[in-house]
Amino acid sequence: MKAYKADKIRNIALAGHGGCGKTSLAEALLFTSGAIDRLGKVDEGTTTSDYDPDEIKRKISINATLIPCEWKDTKVNLIDTPGYADFVGDVKGSLRVSETALIVVCAVSGIEVGVETAWEFAEEYGISKAFFINKMERENADFYAVLEALRAKYGSRVVPLQLPIGSQETFKGIVDLLEMKAITGEGNQVTVGEVPADMNEAVGRYRDALAEAAAENDDELLMKYLEGEPLSGEEIVTGLSAGIRQGKVVPVFCGSALKNIGTAALLDSLVNFVPSPADVPPAKGKNPSGGDEERKPLDTEPFSSLVFKTLADPYVGKLTYFRVYSGVLRSDSHAFNSTKGVEERIGQIYFLRGKNQIATSEVHAGDIAAVAKLSETGTGDTLCDKNKPIIYPTIEFPEPVFSVAIRAKTKSDEDKLGPALAKLVDEDPTFKYHRDQETGQTLISGLGEAHVEITVDRLKRKFGVEVETEAPKVPYRETIQVAAKAQGKHKKQTGGRGQYGDAWIEIQPLERGQGFEFVDRIVGGAIPRQYIPAVEKGIREAMERGILAGYPVVDVRAILYDGSFHTVDSSEMAFKMAGILAFQNAAEKASPVLLEPILSVEVIIPEEYMGDVIGDLNGKRGRILGMEPVGGGRQKVRALVPQAEMLRYAIDLRSIARGRGTFTTQLSHYEEVPAHIAQQIIESRKKEKQEE
Repeated sequence: MKAYKADKIRNIALAGHGGCGKTSLAEALLFTSGAIDRLGKVDEGTTTSDYDPDEIKRKISINATLIPCEWKDTKVNLIDTPGYADFVGDVKGSLRVSETALIVVCAVSGIEVGVETAWEFAEEYGISKAFFINKMERENADFYAVLEALRAKYGSRVVPLQLPIGSQETFKGIVDLLEMKAITGEGNQVTVGEVPADMNEAVGRYRDALAEAAAENDDELLMKYLEGEPLSGEEIVTGLSAGIRQGKVVPVFCGSALKNIGTAALLDSLVNFVPSPADVPPAKGKNPSGGDEERKPLDTEPFSSLVFKTLADPYVGKLTYFRVYSGVLRSDSHAFNSTKGVEERIGQIYFLRGKNQIATSEVHAGDIAAVAKLSETGTGDTLCDKNKPIIYPTIEFPEPVFSVAIRAKTKSDEDKLGPALAKLVDEDPTFKYHRDQETGQTLISGLGEAHVEITVDRLKRKFGVEVETEAPKVPYRETIQVAAKAQGKHKKQTGGRGQYGDAWIEIQPLERGQGFEFVDRIVGGAIPRQYIPAVEKGIREAMERGILAGYPVVDVRAILYDGSFHTVDSSEMAFKMAGILAFQNAAEKASPVLLEPILSVEVIIPEEYMGDVIGDLNGKRGRILGMEPVGGGRQKVRALVPQAEMLRYAIDLRSIARGRGTFTTQLSHYEEVPAHIAQQIIESRKKEKQEE
């Protein structure tokens, strides 16, 4: 693949809802451009972009895949992104390094949550947007209904550049509203002809709307348009290109990826209308001192790039995907990771097309490539010229919202688990893992149930690590409600030297969150000074063991006020046992209760789902603290909810809000568990202990 200047490159992320046909469209575009000589099918697992075994098995995209093609002396870097919410991290990373989001919409289903998510991310990054209404061959396909829905939601800036000829089983091509020509046929084997007579009225109407949209982006064109003069095709192209670049025009294309109809016209439009890296403002970042820096998309500028994806391969090692914003990077050279302050050796650079690696000696400003085996560099890092460092804003990925506990099946699996999890975190910034010190479980977290399931599959397939999953345990705690006194006496005589320790303590409840306080009030040498720390150690150990259900005891003051000792038989061990017995005896009389963690929860949902969300949180023993509008017809609901009720909330909220809700949680405090629920927890815990 030859080198291209920035003005001859188009970086385009294909985004949209799961099942709308993004992967099929990518395959059709590759086939039409001649990049591949056989049209693969998702159902057969033969597409260029869905090559991962998990993707083939599930028939969905899980990873963003780079699939460049060449069309009319222009390199089109397509990035096929996942449509399911569990894998939205790759969507965000891909849009961050693209100039255009081509949002694919199903002609039958219309606007779905994946369309809205892609639009929001594109707006966040300030990049150009375009729609492709796909599946025009399907039963119940309705281009005009979907078009009007898009215009109703996103405004009059949404304008069609094409209209379909026929629909459903009669769909056979498109009318180009700029050229005023009908284009029929499949792939690049197309016939250009006159507009069908029965479409003249619609074509005239939408052509006028197109001319108006073009005129609004150029003062001279607007004057001409308002004076009733017709705009030439060239003038419309100029106005539209400026409008698309500024986000004031969102063009709509249509076709059938499955039948490969409309793809040649789409490639023409992508080359002619959407911005190249040379058409957008210079990339902005900071220098190491914190001052502003920018880089123009020129080969003569110092090299700079952003890493937007990492793939962990057990055989090849890490494969790092990066977008070059300025300068040139050559194979077998060095680059500076300005985010981490380390230099990386650059080996062979590749252009990727699915799993196929095309070696290149260099990559130029505006282009996208990959390199293997970088030791320190991760997703979101900047690679640049060490003498002219710049740090680009990193990519902000969504935080994980769904967790499961895992345990290795064998000792061999256990040894490999830690390194394998670390590699998966490198590969997927929306995946996290940690060891919960209170419950002793290893928790893995992702954006949903499917995300976590696939991660478990990858552990086995990629790294040979088999794990079992279970629900996360809730880190309950225990405390006391009233003060109580008790003696702990440990006396043992087994021939020879015996054991003797005797301690009197009083335990008192502390305010929630105060922890543990030990007070020494021994006077007159009732217990020798050297044994007092042993009593405290025994009390702490007894608190860890719990009173009711084996959970740690918190918020207690223990006062050691009396005791006795034996000059020969007393020892640290004996007084530690005395401390354990004293605490156990006192705790039984101190009205022990179970505490549960309460989470501070914020849920953002469209207003129409607010009643259902509040009802669901109330049903989870939640307390609603307040609601406030956050713009875009959405509301934020704030609540306090027990952690035990929130373990599967990611799944519940997706069901209630049709995938349009997001939420965050953080630990707020601990509260007493209601008596009837506490009894169930205590009985369940006792049963667990018996089974162990």
